[in-house]
Amino acid sequence: MEPEVVEAELVLPSYFSFKRVQMYEKYPKGQARGRHWKHLKQIIQAENYQNYPPDEPNYVNIESPPSMHPCKRICDITGFEAPYYDPRTNLRYANTDVFKIVRSLPNDYVQRYLSLRNAQVVLK
Repeated sequence: MEPEVVEAELVLPSYFSFKRVQMYEKYPKGQARGRHWKHLKQIIQAENYQNYPPDEPNYVNIESPPSMHPCKRICDITGFEAPYYDPRTNLRYANTDVFKIVRSLPNDYVQRYLSLRNAQVVLK
């Protein structure tokens, strides 16, 4: 019985790779723990932004040219992306359920929705 136990201990490894490694074993005291996040002030100092031209957008100057991409069309009722719009009311809608609601709205509410989008149109 004794030799079988000794052989079994030799077959099994002392460390299992699937075991969870403790943090103090992985990172001893005083050693860095992976990625460090930099603050904006540290990024500005490291990148030496004083040498960049003033009209080039970067972290220091927030002013940048307007986007070249078209703005997303958003449903006036739900707030989801709206691939459709109602030609009668000019309201944007996301699906058929919202379209039924749009068509049932009185003109006062339609004007309010359009004013929120800064697209006031006098409906006849």
